[in-house]
Amino acid sequence: MSWDSFHFYAITSILLSTAGAVLSLVSPGRGKPIRTLALAGIAVMAAFIAGLWISLGRPPLKTMGETRLWYSFFVLVTGYAVYTRWNFRWILLLTTVLASVFNIINMARPEIHDQTLVPALQSFWFIPHVTIYMVAYGILACSFILALAGLIRNDMQYLESTDTLVYIGTAMLFLGLTTGAIWAKQAWGNFWEWDPKETWAAVTCSGYLLYIHLRLSGKKNARTMYWIIVISFLLLQMCWYGYQYIPASENSMHMYNISK
Repeated sequence: MSWDSFHFYAITSILLSTAGAVLSLVSPGRGKPIRTLALAGIAVMAAFIAGLWISLGRPPLKTMGETRLWYSFFVLVTGYAVYTRWNFRWILLLTTVLASVFNIINMARPEIHDQTLVPALQSFWFIPHVTIYMVAYGILACSFILALAGLIRNDMQYLESTDTLVYIGTAMLFLGLTTGAIWAKQAWGNFWEWDPKETWAAVTCSGYLLYIHLRLSGKKNARTMYWIIVISFLLLQMCWYGYQYIPASENSMHMYNISK
């Protein structure tokens, strides 16, 4: 498996996922075909990731292009979970569009990788650290979509489901921080350096913690809560890749993997 075959897998996944999403809107009563198509789209992405992993001889988590693969995959998985749990028919379409954007970026700008990792990436903690973060990013992307829907419709009905996603996503963020700190100690000798990426990670977590604090304190203003989620998700984009474009990133320890 190589990037040469990515177009086939990506387009197949997009078509299957789109078919399921459209069917959920035009014929919501056909639950089984909808779920089958959505799961098939997810399975195709999983097959490519697994095949690429085997062919590279390492987990495909090194470059921005490779993390986009995982992000697309987990966005689809989370969208399917939200659809199944809360029956928001439109969520499948939005998560499919989001995943498709990242797949199209990868098709337009394919990354070709060697089979080696720089020493810092050869740690045992590298794989769980990045994978956990990609799961969190996928979950929090869905909470962002629900928050936007709540703002547009001025409707509180999405808060309960958004709460669940934010709680799980934030827990995953902190688990990612923990594994990252252990990895940093092993690779560079310190748990935390206030590196630009680490700083944005702390800011992002603070945004979601503010949301959780206000919700557990009984905050009921839906628009305020939705806006906190939207802003926190924008902060997350800075944590993931936005930090690369600020001057301070030149000295970042996380610049080893920049291949856009």
